[in-house]
Amino acid sequence: MMSDVRVACIQINAGASVDDNLRRADLLIREAAAGGAIFICTPEYFSGFERAGDKALPAHFPWASHPVVAHFSALAQALQCELLLGSVGVTSPDGRMRNRSVLLGRDGQCRAYYDKLHLFDVDLGGGNLIQESATIEPGEQAVVAEADAMRLGMSVCYDLRFPRLYRQLAQAGAQVLTVPAAFTRRTGEAHWHILLRSRAIENSCFVLAAAQCGKVTGGGENYGHSLIVSPWGDILAEAGTEEGVIVADLDLSLVERCRQRIPVLVHERSFSGPE
Repeated sequence: MMSDVRVACIQINAGASVDDNLRRADLLIREAAAGGAIFICTPEYFSGFERAGDKALPAHFPWASHPVVAHFSALAQALQCELLLGSVGVTSPDGRMRNRSVLLGRDGQCRAYYDKLHLFDVDLGGGNLIQESATIEPGEQAVVAEADAMRLGMSVCYDLRFPRLYRQLAQAGAQVLTVPAAFTRRTGEAHWHILLRSRAIENSCFVLAAAQCGKVTGGGENYGHSLIVSPWGDILAEAGTEEGVIVADLDLSLVERCRQRIPVLVHERSFSGPE
């Protein structure tokens, strides 16, 4: 594996028009690749998202003929870079959808995918009720994927609040945790930076968190502030609240150095629960 790798996160405000979202994401990915990034992440539901009341309504298609995956498969080949499609909606047999994060190799082939495990069913107060499970079917399997330069632990948005998932990903060999998201502005202002830096520090992993920004069609607002965080918890790059690209160079040897300094992964012990 390479030691140093240039990565990028794109930040986008995805609306209801898939064609328009793909055009803007395509331009941002090309900008990141022109800046030398060989691994580029997009946010959750970057190809299309809207809300109807408390329901999440991402753009979705059958997995076997998914036009968004096909589009970016061709782009990955053309740019000779790896793409993490933060998440796309995939039609599910039960009538709902899967919230699927997809890793595409330089050859355009799908190298791995992960279906979001934890669904955002919350009441934020003030009439802000969100029931992701009404339209989204949860996944069942944690995933560590082999990218060309690094081992990825895959997750999506609300997963961020469940640290046991990330500990298992790190123990399975992940060096980089991917957290594509569409965090709400309210929860983002309170918790986004703290949670991402915590997941990086407690697992001695880099964290790549490409986020949506701006108003949501149908109501709500995304926080933005895409982040790239080091295993020591340093913020290497941060976006604001507008569409754009952030880039950072990852020294992957830092993962092992941090794990040697504070070896929590080997010190962790099993224990009995409280009675």
